[in-house]
Amino acid sequence: MTSTQPPDDAVAPGRRARKKAATRQALADAALELFFERGFDAVGVKDVADAADVSVATLFKHFPNKESLVFDDDLSEEEGLVAAVRDRPPGAHVVASLRDHVLRRRVADVQADPRFPAFVQLVRDTPALGAHAEQMWLRHEGALARALAEETGAPVGSCAALARFVLDTAASAGVRADGHVYVLGAFAILERGWGEGSAAARA
Repeated sequence: MTSTQPPDDAVAPGRRARKKAATRQALADAALELFFERGFDAVGVKDVADAADVSVATLFKHFPNKESLVFDDDLSEEEGLVAAVRDRPPGAHVVASLRDHVLRRRVADVQADPRFPAFVQLVRDTPALGAHAEQMWLRHEGALARALAEETGAPVGSCAALARFVLDTAASAGVRADGHVYVLGAFAILERGWGEGSAAARA
C-alpha cells in the first residue's frame, strides 16, 4: 500500500525544531524557578538539567553558560529589533516601527508575564547577571545601529545614539506600570521635538 504520509525526511526537520524549542523552553523555565527559589549562585547547571530531565551535555547544546539560561530570548530580541527596521511596511518610518516593536515586546509581552518583577529583581541582585545583561544589550545596540545605518544611510554614530535610545526606553518601560504611556511619550519627543512631543505626552 502506498503511504499518503510525507516521507520521514520531509517531516523530521519540523519535528526536530519543535523538540529543540520545547527542550530549550523547559530548561529556561526550570532555571528561572530554581534561581527564584534558591538564588542564582546557589544553583548549578546540573541542578537545572536534572529539573528539566535532560543531561548537562544537552543543556550546553542549547545554552553556552548559566547566565544565558536567564536570557533565553536574547537571540529573538535582537532579531526582532533588526526586523523592525528591515521588514517594516512600505512607507513606515523606522522610528515608528521601532516604537511599535517596543510597545509589543517590552510592554505588552513582558508585563504580561507574572514572573517579570521577580526576574528584574534577580538580575539586579546578581552581579554576574547584570554584567551579562549589559554585554547582551551592547550587542543588540550594535546590531540595531548597523541595521539603521544600512536602511537609512545615516552615519553610524547617529544610528548608535538612536539604538541606545530605543534600548534604554525599552528597558525602562518593562519595569514601569505606565510602560505604554512612557513609551508613547518618549517616542513622541523623539519624532516631533521636545516642545510638541512633550505636549503630546501630557495630552
